[in-house]
Formats: sequence, C-alpha cells, structure tokens
Amino acid sequence: MASYDKEIIRDLIDGTLPWQSTKSIMSQYKDDDRFFKYIDILQERVKFNDQILLPIGEHLYIVAKKSEPQGERVVKCGCGHEFGHYTNNWKLNAVINVRDEEEEIAEIYPGRHSYDPDWMEIREFICPGCATLLEVEAAAPGYPIVFDFLPYLETFYRDWLGTELPAEPR
Repeated sequence: MASYDKEIIRDLIDGTLPWQSTKSIMSQYKDDDRFFKYIDILQERVKFNDQILLPIGEHLYIVAKKSEPQGERVVKCGCGHEFGHYTNNWKLNAVINVRDEEEEIAEIYPGRHSYDPDWMEIREFICPGCATLLEVEAAAPGYPIVFDFLPYLETFYRDWLGTELPAEPR
C-alpha cells in the first residue's frame, strides 16, 4: 500500500496532479493517516485555531472550540464565522438568498433552461462573515430548509479512524 506525503495530498486537494496520478491515488487503498494529513492541510488554510474534526463542505467544518466553552463542537466557515452547534442546522444561521422570481432565476437559468417559480425556488446559503456562497439547494416553495446530514463523530473516529474523539463538555 502506498503512503503519500502531505505535498501529494495538497496537490490532490488543489486538483493540480496529472489525471493518471489522481486516478491511481483514488483507485488504491487509502493510507491509514490520509484523513489526518487532509485535516492538517485544511487546518493550515483556515483563519482560526480551533481543531477541525470533520469537513462538511468546501468552506465548512465541524470543529472543537479552543475558546469557551472549550471542546464544544460547532460548525465554522473557513473565515472563522461560527454557525452554532453541529447538531443544529447551520443553514438557519446563514444569510439566505431565495431566487423565486423569474428575473432572479434567469440570471442562472436563462431562456428555455428556466423553471416555474411556482414549483421551485433556489436557496443560496451565504456566510455572514465573508460572503462566501456555502451551499445551494433547490426545493418546492415552502419546503423546510434541508438539514444535509448529522454525522456520528464518535463512531467515525472510533470505528473508521481507530482513535477516540475528545469528549465534548456538557
């Protein structure tokens, strides 16, 4: 089994590896410490010191806070904006732009590619701290905001990564 250094993993994340190398890395068994190398690289790129436990989007992370309450697990944007405890839907604390008018929809889906706003709307979830577009969902008007997933962090760390996750304060 091959083990890749952080530079190779960094290039993989950035999409700068040649396709054959990328395909080879994706097809082989994963080295035991790849997730931790990945987390280390992400940690270097964010504007906060809280420990990243799990990335949940391109700019979103579940972290263990280093400030009070220390160890609390929250969702943070790469800029450092905090969205609240990870068991709550972070989207409810984002700036939400709803495209439900024909003119707004046409900015993305012009002409015959458009859709009927009576049947669907596009919701854009934006970080209030840095204005980064974090997520987009399409739903029927009035449909509740989707809570994408709630990971079992302890199980992931214990059963998949073979290590214990530090306990969260109560």
